[in-house]
Amino acid sequence: MPHTIHAGVTASVTELKKNPMGTIAAGNGATVAILNRNEPVFYCVPAAEYEAMLTLIEDAEMNAIADARMGSPEIPLSLDDI
Repeated sequence: MPHTIHAGVTASVTELKKNPMGTIAAGNGATVAILNRNEPVFYCVPAAEYEAMLTLIEDAEMNAIADARMGSPEIPLSLDDI
């Protein structure tokens, strides 16, 4: 069954076992797809890219909350009330 590979660099599980840091370095800061029998089994994602993905997910969740509250009535408050 064909699979879409979402990375510019691929490596086998065997290559990863032999030289983990070298395999990750081959991605030059980008994601490396790890293949088992020519099928992607997981992706090695650099820390900075992973953190950026988490930020995007968090932003999307916050936007969904804001969109859900868009039609809610406003409640006036003063700083003294808080």
